[in-house]
Amino acid sequence: MNDQNTSITTPITAEFLHGALDLEHTPQGLLPHRLPARARAQYADGQLAMAEAQPSGVRLVFRTRATAVELDTSPTKTVYKGAPPRPDGLYDLLVDGRLSGRASAHGGNVLNVDLATGSTETLPGPAATVRFTGLPGRVKDVEIWLPHNEITRLVALRTDAPVEPVPPGRRRVWLHHGSSISQGSDAESPSTTWPALAASLGGAELINLGLGGSALLDPFTARALRDTRADLISLKIGINLVNADLMRLRAFTPAVHGFLDTVREGHPTTPLLVVSPILCPVHEDTPGPTTLDFSDLGNGRLRFRAAGDPAQRPAGKLTLNVIRTELSRIVKQRAADDPDLHYLDGRALYGEADFAELPLPDQLHPDAAAHRRIGERFAALAFGTGGPFAAERPSRR
Repeated sequence: MNDQNTSITTPITAEFLHGALDLEHTPQGLLPHRLPARARAQYADGQLAMAEAQPSGVRLVFRTRATAVELDTSPTKTVYKGAPPRPDGLYDLLVDGRLSGRASAHGGNVLNVDLATGSTETLPGPAATVRFTGLPGRVKDVEIWLPHNEITRLVALRTDAPVEPVPPGRRRVWLHHGSSISQGSDAESPSTTWPALAASLGGAELINLGLGGSALLDPFTARALRDTRADLISLKIGINLVNADLMRLRAFTPAVHGFLDTVREGHPTTPLLVVSPILCPVHEDTPGPTTLDFSDLGNGRLRFRAAGDPAQRPAGKLTLNVIRTELSRIVKQRAADDPDLHYLDGRALYGEADFAELPLPDQLHPDAAAHRRIGERFAALAFGTGGPFAAERPSRR
């Protein structure tokens, strides 16, 4: 803001942040986390640490007459050695629920990742500023959605009029857990990931625990879900278990039961929707692990491929079709005693016809157009009339 005399700096505190489960004060600023400290302490995995600190679904929310807003941040941008450069993360500004601005933060730290060895190196960089101007001068609710794919520390918020927090509670809280697809990989922006779009269409307050590469039925994630207040819960299970070749069917079934048991300890009658994987042709009937395919890197495209052997399915190796069949069976079995438990086949969100029209660019992740389609379909199937999250459903709490 050019006129420093009219600039008001407001401390960024928990009451202004929606969608985060924990806040960490660091020398570079306030770091929102999507897993609580206790969960983060139970497994020191670099992929998980990066994913949960990327604030998908986290937003600054305040009420103000301000016509100009500045946010100082310290982002951490990830660079993969040998892969095409990634664009800067985006900040979406919404005014009374409508997208009214979009900006990037140029600067910050750089995390260099060697895909071949898994080694990482962080290079420090300066803080950055995102600016939004020309906002209407009336009283309004402003949301700044933080990048879904970039670790972001919050340094300072400045406006040309006072701000006040907007307390949560006006809308039902939807708590969602899934993989990088749920976190928003390859979505256009943070407010257009499929869960963000579905929440907007369904009139829900989103808490997004989509964790890239880390939807692995971890008990600490189940406990985080158990201990988080929510009116609606969905769990998208499957693709990361195949990607990592983490377990066999013998372990998968009791792990799903245990995960659901833990969530139900804190939410015994909350509508709970289990969602199986969307279509991913490379893994429909071929087990993991998923490996990188560098064959088209010369054209700037990094792809993934299935490296497992379909002949090992009888030995219990997991494929997406195996997972869908078992999840459907588990939910049907449990629903006999749990009428608030529901199942959705992920191919109803993105199936064969969608793949033909909107193929997965890297064979694994949907693009921006597919995110929009998945979000619209989830909103219709889950929040729509007769769906498990429909507003007219009677409460059992």
